[in-house]
Amino acid sequence: MIKKVMLIILLFFSFPMNAAIHAKEKESKKALAIVIDDFGNNMKGTEDMLNLPVPITAAIMPFLPTSKEDAVRAHKKGHEVIVHLPLEPKKGKKSWLGPGAITTDLSDKEIRKRTKDAIESIPFAVGMNHHMGSKATEDERVMRIILDECLKHNLFYLDSKTTGNSVIKKLAEEMHVPYLENNLFFDHVYSNQHIVKQANKVANELDDQEKLIAIGHVGVSGPMVVNVLKEYIPVFQQEADIVPLSKLVDGYELIK
Repeated sequence: MIKKVMLIILLFFSFPMNAAIHAKEKESKKALAIVIDDFGNNMKGTEDMLNLPVPITAAIMPFLPTSKEDAVRAHKKGHEVIVHLPLEPKKGKKSWLGPGAITTDLSDKEIRKRTKDAIESIPFAVGMNHHMGSKATEDERVMRIILDECLKHNLFYLDSKTTGNSVIKKLAEEMHVPYLENNLFFDHVYSNQHIVKQANKVANELDDQEKLIAIGHVGVSGPMVVNVLKEYIPVFQQEADIVPLSKLVDGYELIK
């Protein structure tokens, strides 16, 4: 009889403790957001990216032939949508920017109009990052207007970190705009070997970081990126949940 009572007491205390430990482990699981840039022009890899079995964040360029279509398709498949705003770089062809690009020689009024039009052209957008932009993201005047429009439209901003001298962090904190910073690109070098190397880097960095953001692209490197992702998604999931980008934004309330 005494043994039975002791066993009941032991079970009573051990079950809540085990549940608490399990809950703590679940809460502490790491998070990875995979952002794919350059949707909107039916680029290589578009279909396969949208069919990936995990939530991605589709960064869609405005005013291109399939911009709206890609946004709707991404949303229907459970992916998150953000505006991929073309901003002036220090180097590169102007034609790479696409329509509605924002350059540092534009007036305040025109910058605001182009930003607002871009946001309103992409259905289901909850955030923004930039296409190119190494020059514009160093310009406080330009970025203050863009971030103000993000604030007005309840968008967070992902700094893709195309320059080490970006003013986005400083301005976003000052203006109370929810923001994030990219950790790495999968495909800034167009080779399968490099993309695999970057995927391994993501897996290794998840050992030390609670949150990680990695950006890839559709287009020239799109088919290579999607094939590597298919191989590495199970590897990433051993360490982290793969989540929409908004899940990593501190204090951001998704109201769309």
